Amino acid sequence: MAALDLIDHSPQQPEASPPLATAGNVILIDNFDSFSWNIYQYLVLEGATVTVYRNDAITVEELAALKPTQLVISPGPGHPKTDSGVSRDAINYFAGRIPILGVCMGQQCMIDLWGGEVSFAGEILHGKTSPLRHDSKGVYATLPQDLPVTRYHSLAGTHPTLPECLEVSSWIGTGPDGGKGVIMGIRHKEYVVEGVQYHPESILTEKGRVMLKNFLQMRGGTWAENARLQKEESYKPVTNGTNGPKKENILTKIFAHRKTAVELQKEIPSQRPADLQAAYDLNIAPPLVPFISRLRKSPFPLSLMAEIKRASPSKGIISMATCAPAQAITYALAGASVISVLTEPEWFKGSIDDLRAVRQALEGMPNRPAVLRKEFIFEEYQILEARLAGADTVLLIVKMLDEATLTRLYRYSQSLGMEPLVEVNTPEETVIAVKLGSKVIGVNNRNLTNFEVDLDTTSRLLDQAPKETIVCALSGISGPEDVEAYQKNGVGAVLVGEALMRAADTAKFILQLLGGSEPILKSLPGPLLVKICGTRKAEMAVEAIKAGADLIGMILVPGRGRHVPYKDAVAISKAVHETRVTTGSVVSDRVGSQASDFFANAASNISSHRALLVGVFQNQPLEEVLELQKAYELDIVQLHGEEPLEWANLIPVPVIRSFNPTQPGIGKRGYHTVPLLDSLSGGSGKTLDMSLVSGVLEKDKGLRILLAGGLNADNVADAVRAVGDYSDRIVGIDAASGVEENGVQSVAKIQAFIKAAKSVR
Repeated sequence: MAALDLIDHSPQQPEASPPLATAGNVILIDNFDSFSWNIYQYLVLEGATVTVYRNDAITVEELAALKPTQLVISPGPGHPKTDSGVSRDAINYFAGRIPILGVCMGQQCMIDLWGGEVSFAGEILHGKTSPLRHDSKGVYATLPQDLPVTRYHSLAGTHPTLPECLEVSSWIGTGPDGGKGVIMGIRHKEYVVEGVQYHPESILTEKGRVMLKNFLQMRGGTWAENARLQKEESYKPVTNGTNGPKKENILTKIFAHRKTAVELQKEIPSQRPADLQAAYDLNIAPPLVPFISRLRKSPFPLSLMAEIKRASPSKGIISMATCAPAQAITYALAGASVISVLTEPEWFKGSIDDLRAVRQALEGMPNRPAVLRKEFIFEEYQILEARLAGADTVLLIVKMLDEATLTRLYRYSQSLGMEPLVEVNTPEETVIAVKLGSKVIGVNNRNLTNFEVDLDTTSRLLDQAPKETIVCALSGISGPEDVEAYQKNGVGAVLVGEALMRAADTAKFILQLLGGSEPILKSLPGPLLVKICGTRKAEMAVEAIKAGADLIGMILVPGRGRHVPYKDAVAISKAVHETRVTTGSVVSDRVGSQASDFFANAASNISSHRALLVGVFQNQPLEEVLELQKAYELDIVQLHGEEPLEWANLIPVPVIRSFNPTQPGIGKRGYHTVPLLDSLSGGSGKTLDMSLVSGVLEKDKGLRILLAGGLNADNVADAVRAVGDYSDRIVGIDAASGVEENGVQSVAKIQAFIKAAKSVR
């Protein structure tokens, strides 16, 4: 792990906060440690009135008589059993009565008091900084992850012996997901008791004052009592101006941080507002999916807005190892109507690059979900940035925007083709959203001041919205029982993040959550499509079609042995298009209410009730390809050389693209209709290494392919079956030399090959 920069986080010319009414009699027990006075200074700066007592200079009875509002146990040398004086007894007496904070020795006293083991931490630390991971609760509320904290200790509590009444609140992360290493913080599950193993009062600890401030705002002896008192406090009128300062919550904190970050970003060349506008004016923003109409399409009774969220202020780290585009594909194929991407980097560990990658991953996906930028948006710059990255909609939070700004941003988003999701939490905010004309209103079930979740919030506000407005329930949804009431009440969609990110089987969980029990798509593989390539005469095309060929291929590459001259090509085209033999039914694997993989419809896109004509080209100019496609009325174009993948989007018919199994780009979505895996330059008669084909199909679970390379009536069945369980993703086979006799197509071999291929499944 790279060393953290050493930065002085001490108060620089600090201004003391006004006296804090709820911290008017804080008692600090000094365990003979010089850091006690730093703690005293920080507490006083936050408005507390503090009295300090040495651990051998006062009794529990005397402490009780002082009626403290909070108790703080300081750091100190030695072991909690032998060197903490009155500390352990004080914790035991006041636990459940008032808030208690233990620092270093103070935390060790708590662990030891309730039966845990305090032993050697594995290393001796003196002034070392480490990045801290935490659960974003208690003293860590509103704080980002990986804060540098200062450690002076050789002892620590141990995970195996941690008392049942305590939980780990912070730790030193191990591994990519920040697994719980050395215990850095503990919290009593019932009582308002917090401990930290590091020094929040050290000048090298970032946000130490905020941690102590959070502690001083705690009230009561139990967490239930604290929650009740905090809730009562949050219901008091919030005032401004001469009536007192506005109460800060996580929303205002993130807002301030994001505002600073965005201002700095706007100074970077290529990311300045003028740069973004110039890019947008070039029409390079990805195509949009209409947010409202896509939200109304769902395979479930309620639409799902599936969220990609690595962390949150309320839950801390959820999954740092998540690959955003891979998660998006999973959500899309499981039936999500919208994919919400958190792009806030500090508290949610997201980025605009996540959104851009998600949009790229969905490129070419039939009926793809809409992409939502979930961000704290306060100016047009962020909306334009979202549009250029591929967002179809953005979030506007009523709580953080005045009406004029909200209206301006709403209209601007609409001008870019994006109908916003407008978030509310109270009846007053809902009135504003309705007045605005919001077509999609999201009700946040989480109170952003105290983090409490009330799932009834959405149901209570539902009647305020016009019937034509889609109302979405946001936050706190974790199981089917949470969704049932919304479905009955007429809620249009639910946004789910953490529960999906933690699910062991995401697709199965989505089905359970939204009322399904079976996979939505059951696409059984149809008969193999058969392509007879190297056709040079019209009469052979007719014979192949009579035998059941689905595709007739003719080589249009000058200089190749099987090249078809103009006159013969016209005759073959006429024969194919006029032959009325029905080759089979079109594969039907399209579902309009959900997304599917780009290649899932490959068989449908290259099949018809009649045989289709394929023109094969190799390294010829695009103009020539387009001209011959039109001249010969080609149904499909096959590119068999080094043509750019982008050509597929310039050719007006489906494109088969030839690859060797080791080449890159086989599974690139949004371009060729289906890849054809072949050996060498095609038509050589050389068979493919089927282990390579298996490897390609194993790596890309959504890929469908055509198979070529030395196939004939004797080996086609074995070749398809050689890939085992992946054989159903071989949609067709292609033969050229395998249906020839001495370099000339044989009717008997064509018939035998088609019969063998069609019998595979």
